[in-house]
Amino acid sequence: QVQLVESGGGLVQAGGSLRLSCVVSSRISNINRMGWYRQAPGKVRELVATITSGGSTNYADSVKGRFTISRDNAKNTVYLQMNSLKPEDTAVYYCNARARHYLGDLDYWGQGTQVTVSS
Repeated sequence: QVQLVESGGGLVQAGGSLRLSCVVSSRISNINRMGWYRQAPGKVRELVATITSGGSTNYADSVKGRFTISRDNAKNTVYLQMNSLKPEDTAVYYCNARARHYLGDLDYWGQGTQVTVSS
């Protein structure tokens, strides 16, 4: 079973930066895809960024050029560096692990960490 523990959220002013961390209980090199999602009150949960076991990344258009997803396989940790934060980035951010099972892909989720950006 894959367990995820997130940290790094907080309150920042517009234009500031935060780095989120997600520690994974399994070797992330054996997980097909790691990612970050976010959900604001009254909004659908949306994908922010992903990174595959092979190192390929992709980003939501709204965060391209501002956010960077990375990993440290030795520490089984995935990061989300968030720069030039905007008030519309305010949301609960969730770490996600997508693992391959014989029945198909299975998603695991962290507890979420609050990011609040003031104007």
